[in-house]
Amino acid sequence: MERIFRRKLYDRLLEWKRIQNGKTAILIEGARRVGKSTLVEQFAKNEYESYILIDFNEASDEVKSLFNNLMNKDFIFLQLQSLYNVILKERKSVIIFDEVQNCPLARQAIKYLVKDGRYDYIETGSLISIKKNTKNITLPSEEERVTLYPMDYEEFRWAMGDEATVPLLHTFYEKKLPLDKAHRDKMRDFRLYMLIGGMPQAVETYLETNNFSMVDNTKRGIIRIYQDDFQKLDPTGRLETLFMEIPSQLSQPSNRYKPYAVLGDVDDDKLTELMKDLEDSKTTLFLYHSNDPNVGMSLTKNFSKYKIFCADTGLFITLAFWDKDHTENVIYQKLLNDKLSTNLGYVYENIIAQTLATSGNRLFYYTWRKDATHNYEIDFMLSRGSKICPIEVKSSGYNTHTSLDAFCAKFSHIIDKRYLIYTKDLKKDKETLLLPVYMSLFL
Repeated sequence: MERIFRRKLYDRLLEWKRIQNGKTAILIEGARRVGKSTLVEQFAKNEYESYILIDFNEASDEVKSLFNNLMNKDFIFLQLQSLYNVILKERKSVIIFDEVQNCPLARQAIKYLVKDGRYDYIETGSLISIKKNTKNITLPSEEERVTLYPMDYEEFRWAMGDEATVPLLHTFYEKKLPLDKAHRDKMRDFRLYMLIGGMPQAVETYLETNNFSMVDNTKRGIIRIYQDDFQKLDPTGRLETLFMEIPSQLSQPSNRYKPYAVLGDVDDDKLTELMKDLEDSKTTLFLYHSNDPNVGMSLTKNFSKYKIFCADTGLFITLAFWDKDHTENVIYQKLLNDKLSTNLGYVYENIIAQTLATSGNRLFYYTWRKDATHNYEIDFMLSRGSKICPIEVKSSGYNTHTSLDAFCAKFSHIIDKRYLIYTKDLKKDKETLLLPVYMSLFL
């Protein structure tokens, strides 16, 4: 039996149901296999007297054709009730459009169905903004949009049956206290999360088998689904290549993703479209360079200078070892025990990108010349009001932070707090707070 994992977005759905009371639909977007369908079906079962779930991946033409003509809504609702053998009750039932990108007309119909007011509507979708899924339709303004990301660290701990760790860590973070003897265990727990990742299927495999090779197998299956999706969107294979090359691009000294190095000769407009599709697929996280961190960073983001991370660090680790048919248990054991010699800097950058994005932050970084051959770099910048919190990420324990110091001197008037995230215990170093990576979710 499939386990149902507790997700934080459930509370957001409760809030939508209570406040909107049918005045808007809600669309949950996110990568494939991130748990959207499971979440909304669980919500519908618990919070409504009845529900119909239309999965547009497998809905019949008969079902899809109901949305071609919305003149007679009574007819549509009667047909749906008889096709799905469910009685709908006014203001007590919900209709779910699952994978709604596969039936653009149903998404367009939301405007009129919401206005009709009899039932609530929840949509789920992946690749939701991709051009071919929105072509020739009017997008409903009566639609709230939220994103479901892979499980964050707290949701992962809940899945492990542990409700205590994260609130305790938060207390230590608030009081700015080191964990001392408990630090090693907490680091190991967090590395376990990095290895498995937050895809519900991978977490379930781990709980069932306790075997990293099996988990890796599951993750490879998910990556193959992504490859198929990319192939459908772009039969030339370039989109898939851009995704598969993320780990190797992050390990380059150039500090950013170089699409021309990956694809060779490609037309600029085509590249822009490919990059937009990659970003819209929600399988990746784009970290943009801000050319001037002074103001709203979105205004100064450089669309041609960026890094790309995987939306799930567990999948990222599997991608990094993709050259083998499977990643041996021994590699996982070494990673778990922090014994693997490869430079793991970019794995830690990936988990921080994932953690910050899941908490609702937009991702920006900043580089500038140090001398003829070196650059300073701030890995992440969080905007807090009119101030900025710069973050440097180190995969090891050392606590020099030259870039951070130089950045804070250069932009002293807009600096709020400054952080170094690393693998050692919490401590203060003058103005800088040195945080263990497992506390990054409190930033």
